[in-house]
Amino acid sequence: MLTSAVDPVYSLTFGDLIAPLPAPIQVMTSDLVDLFTRYPGVTGQVRLGWRSVNFRHELAGYFGAVFPNEERVIVYFEYGRLLSDPDGLLDGGLDLKRGRFMRLSPEAPMPEGAIMQMLAEAIALRA
Repeated sequence: MLTSAVDPVYSLTFGDLIAPLPAPIQVMTSDLVDLFTRYPGVTGQVRLGWRSVNFRHELAGYFGAVFPNEERVIVYFEYGRLLSDPDGLLDGGLDLKRGRFMRLSPEAPMPEGAIMQMLAEAIALRA
């Protein structure tokens, strides 16, 4: 489990998760975890087997995850099909019944505002 919602980068398991990845991916993953855990009531848990950080809200339960890999970071929303996505950032097509994800690259600016809007919507759907 992350050591705290405020300082997730100090978690030993979080460090284990991102250590083998390129530095820009490590930074992006840390920034995303920080962004998610700034939302009131949200906590994260590292899942080394899944190679992810999964997020829960105290009222809404599990709502999404961050999956870093060698080339990009995937942001997954469990009920992403129900989220508004005016910028067309979410993918998943017909392969996923309810979940949707976005692929983020360190070379492109992070759509922080859109992510926070989706995060708030995802929590509101289940709270």
